[in-house]
Amino acid sequence: MLHVFLFLILLAFGQSAPDYNDPYSPIFTDKAVYTWTDKVKMTIIAPSWNSDRHLVDSIGDTNDHPIKIATSEHSLEPYQFTETDVNSGIFTAEVILTGFTHDADGDGTFDTNPRTIGNGPTSGFLQVDRDSAITISFEFADGVVLVESVPVSWNLGTIDFVEDLLYLESSAVIRVVDFDMNLNPEALDDLLIHVFSDSDVAGITVNAIETSESSGAFVATVSLSQNSSSSGNRLYSLPGDTLFAKYDDHTLPKPYTKSDNLEIKTMITVDSSIHPIDRIENLPITFSTGLGNPLDSFSQNTQMQIVGTIRNDQEFKQKFVYLFQVKNDQNYVESLSWVQGEISPNQILDVSQSWIPKDSGKYQIETFVWNSIGNPTALASSMFTQIDVK
Repeated sequence: MLHVFLFLILLAFGQSAPDYNDPYSPIFTDKAVYTWTDKVKMTIIAPSWNSDRHLVDSIGDTNDHPIKIATSEHSLEPYQFTETDVNSGIFTAEVILTGFTHDADGDGTFDTNPRTIGNGPTSGFLQVDRDSAITISFEFADGVVLVESVPVSWNLGTIDFVEDLLYLESSAVIRVVDFDMNLNPEALDDLLIHVFSDSDVAGITVNAIETSESSGAFVATVSLSQNSSSSGNRLYSLPGDTLFAKYDDHTLPKPYTKSDNLEIKTMITVDSSIHPIDRIENLPITFSTGLGNPLDSFSQNTQMQIVGTIRNDQEFKQKFVYLFQVKNDQNYVESLSWVQGEISPNQILDVSQSWIPKDSGKYQIETFVWNSIGNPTALASSMFTQIDVK
């Protein structure tokens, strides 16, 4: 009889009443899974509770037909949802999850402020555990409770370089995606990344900033220098280096424990936009005696010095291997030797090897400039010189 009486009153004022025999009132959340400090956006479609078509209505904030937002240990009740617009019959609310007491970045201090307080529609804070669930229940009518539940869990973070190929003349953009480090869904968070190279193994620590208030994606930009030491967001690196970036994830999902942490790491090869074969100039060879005097004629069984010259016009130092190869007129290799070293920016450098021709005849001397012996890449064009040994 009470339901009939209420229905007649609402009709007299041009209003509708909940249909107790068909409780259509689905509950939705904006995500299927939440992390421990997310903002939970909830929607209840309840056209039967659009009690005044001329006003923005509210539901859930009374003890008669409450809405309850809860975990197994904490709850907000009653919690108010408000209509999105006049006569829409769609009601929304938000709750910010506040996690539990935990050091999320490993610096020795707690990064959360766990609390459960608020009565809606946007004033709620709810404490949750790492592996929990949020239950939204709406007492649609006496004895009719509609329920929706969504899980809460930590995530394994990722780190990568935005570029597929990194040049020294550009900057390295490093991206970390870790939804668990979105500690404040209404502000930009940050986290620290350690970046280092083969040429500077100590490296630098840079601050990565969240791309938006609740994205869980963090970006840091590091400039590369070939002639200045690492400092701030600048890292010393040379062509051929491997660049590394890493951070420690202290919010790991099961089977890890809450106290575990894991180093998340990525790497990329650093190169120069200058083509390798154009990085060093290989100049024509000269010949001299053992005392350094110029030599323009050659005799068998007489020692000579083959002198090669290279020039580095780049703004960075380069490691090199300079090879001397001597072939006879039958195209057989009579001598093969090399010199390893490092040439400074804008330096001209002489390298030499001694050779004693055992027989007279024509010989071709070839010189090559590589970056290494094991995995060679030509840093300059090869040079060919022919001599006649008497």
